[in-house]
Amino acid sequence: MLDLTKYKQNKKTSYLADSLEDLEKREAELLALSASDPSMKELAEGDLADFAVQKSELLAQMDAILESDKAEEEFPNEIVMEIRAGAGGEEAALFARKLADMYQAFAVLQGWGTRILEESKTPTDGYKQVTIEVRGRDVYKKMRYETGVHRIQRVPETEKMGRVHTSTASVAVLPMRKKIKYEINPSDIVIEFSRAGGKGGQNVNKVESAVRIVHLPTGLEVRATTERSQGANKEAAMSLLGAKLQALKEEEDAKKYSQERKDQIGTGDRSEKIRTYNILQDRITDHRLKKSWHNIDVIFEGQLNDIIDSLASGKRAEGADEADDDSVE
Repeated sequence: MLDLTKYKQNKKTSYLADSLEDLEKREAELLALSASDPSMKELAEGDLADFAVQKSELLAQMDAILESDKAEEEFPNEIVMEIRAGAGGEEAALFARKLADMYQAFAVLQGWGTRILEESKTPTDGYKQVTIEVRGRDVYKKMRYETGVHRIQRVPETEKMGRVHTSTASVAVLPMRKKIKYEINPSDIVIEFSRAGGKGGQNVNKVESAVRIVHLPTGLEVRATTERSQGANKEAAMSLLGAKLQALKEEEDAKKYSQERKDQIGTGDRSEKIRTYNILQDRITDHRLKKSWHNIDVIFEGQLNDIIDSLASGKRAEGADEADDDSVE
């Protein structure tokens, strides 16, 4: 008898496991019948062959489902992007807005869905910070290397002397996995409820549905305001907090690991400077790849495929180099 435990534990394969278990029972009954009555042996052989084929097909189907779940767990189809203005005052906030618009335009071109979970704007419609949920096929696989500090060099419209200003914004890409490995101790968090506010500051909800959670050991803070019920917002905030804590742990692990390697695409550290957008020279340079692209306006409109694909190729090459290094050792 096959061990069907892992298949029964998965909701997507449990019914298939039941079917396979039923086949095994019928197979055992047929074998017992043919053993007790030799005249049935020849008749049973055809049915037993059919059972074997059906069992093989069910196993292949269940293994494919489990493999698909494993791939989705590693590269989930949902992320949260946090974009924050860095050095540069109002110019940094305008740059953060430009990055947010660029990523949302890229998402549209990919057929992904986006939703702003939280935003804090400046008087000139820039972003102090914005949190965007992105859902779609291969979203984390494609966007994971965008984490880090982005820098822009340009002459602001208000600059009368024509001097080039440099400002920054940080991007963090958080995968929203179904199974968060980081366990949150209830005594480590503080939960606050408030009324959800809409544009212009008006209250869009008369009950305290907005949720703010602070994780005391790390100081991490998350908010959820877009759901209509307090329970839904709390669930969303806890999910985001778990993703942040898991990402923080992975970032720390990556830093330790990266010290052992001379070259690396990126550690996933949001403090790492990864890319410069030079408006005057119409050039975007990714410092990890040491590669540049032009037509900056087109890229800001969401045409990021060349950059995204180059990063993925660079990471695959890095993985191959590491494998070679390990084999030499």
